[in-house]
Amino acid sequence: MSRQRYPEEFKIEAVKQVTEKGKPVAEVAQR
Repeated sequence: MSRQRYPEEFKIEAVKQVTEKGKPVAEVAQR
């Protein structure tokens, strides 16, 4: 897998959305 495709900032932002807003991981992954 290419690390450039998923930069750290994107992963951190995705985690924050899940933890802060309680969104399902699958929903965030589709964006």
